[in-house]
Amino acid sequence: MVSLDVLFWLFIILFGIIGLMRGWAKEMMVTFSVVLALFIITVLETYVPFVTKIAMDAQQPGSDTQSIFWLRTTLLVALTFFGFQTPNIPKLAGSGRFARDRLQDALLGLFLGAVNGYLVWGTLWYFLDHAGYPFPGIISPELTESAQALISFLPPNWLLGVPTIFFAVAIAFAFVLVVFL
Repeated sequence: MVSLDVLFWLFIILFGIIGLMRGWAKEMMVTFSVVLALFIITVLETYVPFVTKIAMDAQQPGSDTQSIFWLRTTLLVALTFFGFQTPNIPKLAGSGRFARDRLQDALLGLFLGAVNGYLVWGTLWYFLDHAGYPFPGIISPELTESAQALISFLPPNWLLGVPTIFFAVAIAFAFVLVVFL
């Protein structure tokens, strides 16, 4: 069995390599899609009554935590998938602004890909941890010391919350307006 912290670092490396091949512009779209997913999850759990009830019920001891885990995971995976499937916008692709032929563009793609690995897999791990690792046959709830230390640095610990996620969405949309349009 592979430890969760080892799997976490492997996915960061894998996403970094993918980012190196895709380029920084496409990786920025994935970053923004993860931020948007966390924003939607926050809004649903804060302002939609039946989702708020599911989230509150999941915090009770002995309750079913799989429903909120699957809701969060489905939203994150769906929006991340669409972030990775960004189409080539002819106006932007033809301009040459986002070409990957320079070394610094590839290195920025590598960095942003690693950040996306941290965001995606760190968020999934956070959701698993908050659900109490509901898959006993697949994942053991016993964690190594390094895995327990990493849990406090996972993205939703510092990004999920009402004021912080609003600022993150505002920054993402400002970046899209300034750079992409």
